[in-house]
Amino acid sequence: MKTHFIAIGGSAMHNLAIALKDKGYQVTGSDDAIFEPSKSRLEKKGILPEEMGWFPEKITSDIDAVILGMHAHQDNPELAKAKELGLKIYSYPEFLYEQSKNKTRVVIAGSHGKTTITSMILHVLNFHQKDVDFMVGAQLEGFDCMVKLTKDNDFMVLEGDEYLSSPIDLRSKFLLYQPNIALMSGIAWDHINVFKTFDDYIEQFRKFVESITPGGILVYNEEDAEVVKVVEAAENYFRKIPYKTPEYEIMNGKVHLKTEMGDVPLSVFGAHNLLNLEGARHICHTLGIMDEDFYEAIMSFKGASKRLEKVEREDKGILYKDFAHAPSKVKAVVKAFCEQFKNEKKYGFLELHTYSSLNPVFLEQYDHAMDGLDEAIVFYSEDALKIKRMEPISPDLINEKFKKENLKVFTNAKELHAYWNTLDKTQGVYMMMSSGNFGGLDLTK
Repeated sequence: MKTHFIAIGGSAMHNLAIALKDKGYQVTGSDDAIFEPSKSRLEKKGILPEEMGWFPEKITSDIDAVILGMHAHQDNPELAKAKELGLKIYSYPEFLYEQSKNKTRVVIAGSHGKTTITSMILHVLNFHQKDVDFMVGAQLEGFDCMVKLTKDNDFMVLEGDEYLSSPIDLRSKFLLYQPNIALMSGIAWDHINVFKTFDDYIEQFRKFVESITPGGILVYNEEDAEVVKVVEAAENYFRKIPYKTPEYEIMNGKVHLKTEMGDVPLSVFGAHNLLNLEGARHICHTLGIMDEDFYEAIMSFKGASKRLEKVEREDKGILYKDFAHAPSKVKAVVKAFCEQFKNEKKYGFLELHTYSSLNPVFLEQYDHAMDGLDEAIVFYSEDALKIKRMEPISPDLINEKFKKENLKVFTNAKELHAYWNTLDKTQGVYMMMSSGNFGGLDLTK
């Protein structure tokens, strides 16, 4: 099969391209910019475009599938050529469904926790040498590529994202998967640039539940009121399995899960991660993994990339980084961090980086998000606001919305870096929360 990727360099797209190459497909692609690690990984597989840009001449009538990335625009010249030739154009999720429509599809959805839950499931299955197809949005230890597609596997585990499918398909990605088994971890307004109201956002999850195949299974977080409302309002037929935070305690700085089989020591921490773990346990149970085997495997799970990930520093200081940027994620991470390090001085850095987080209307959601930290720092780039063509935000507004006493606000990367350099990282503990990189800050030094 001959496939062509428009915007091959994306974190999700390049993994799919590599998976198809490994499956034996003929793969080509284009992009206007490709960064690491996508660039090196595509080059290693021999599918890195020779030059950057869009080339309509690459689109030929013998291509079986054109896969369109979200990074491309509606007026993309390669897309125009594909339409002119009448080629089949897929969005990323649409193509994944085509690859898995004869398999049992397990889809993990939710505003927060979906990457971690998917990662936990794959870790457990991999530990017990249970082979499945999969797609997950973060790099995992022990996995070379975060998309796997085979002819023979019976199951496919998919991280279900509510964001848009492609520039020409404005449905939420997870609506295309039609799960046989699904999980919903939580609902908290996100992607405000796309979903203008909270009800618009919730509607995507209502539709997701409707898309579960008849007689399927939904594992859901019964501690989330919005999730419960959506589940209880559903009229289609499926089995409902609720889950909640399991009992645990922290002993000598390590989290121990309380189970019928005794205490299970974990390598992760935070009540939200234990809630994620409980959801993963239920999903694994539907896939034939008994609890004893689940606990045996989960003890060695160290977390997904950039999810409460410990950074190894030259000075041995204690520092973690997390992808947290949406308010619900920030609150959960800060709560976990403060619980884990009760007796240490706690520094928390948050970069407002996404369209949603930089929207003055959305800032209301961050109230008290950084409570519990001894030192709280918020950074956003005035230059980034200009690039995104957004209105300026004053530091006073940040202080007003966060409602955190003595909050430090930086709008210039150089000033942030200068402050960072005044801190002795061997004193206290540090949590860095961002989907960006704090203006190029090196967290290892």
